[in-house]
Amino acid sequence: MLVREAMSTDVVTVNSDADLRSAAKTMLQHGVGSAIVTHQGNPVGIITETDALKAGAVTNRPFAKIPVRKIMSHPLRTTRPTATVRAAVSKMQGESLKKLAVVDGMDLVGIITITDIIRNHETLLKHAVSLDQHRSRWESDR
Repeated sequence: MLVREAMSTDVVTVNSDADLRSAAKTMLQHGVGSAIVTHQGNPVGIITETDALKAGAVTNRPFAKIPVRKIMSHPLRTTRPTATVRAAVSKMQGESLKKLAVVDGMDLVGIITITDIIRNHETLLKHAVSLDQHRSRWESDR
């Protein structure tokens, strides 16, 4: 299965000049745990609930005074829509990530998260079984 078949295309974004309060409001309004941070329309980082919690724990500043660009995770970890979900999972595991931005060139086209992968678990399992059956037939024909 390819990333484009499992990813979410409704990506929540915030500008790098935004403050943490407005970013948190945006995330809450959309019911998501993260937002891709953009600068001049290009994806440059990600802000997560964890980033917000860390910022709140280490400073006495109000969220409205904390710029997103100062606390976002960057560089943005990405994958391509044509990559396999298996490759995306491997990258997530290797880098201890829960989500990857999906980019086509410099264009943000989606996001793939652990939730997306779990949601597609049955399809992925069927695909793996099918591949295994094909491999078994191929090996018996040799």
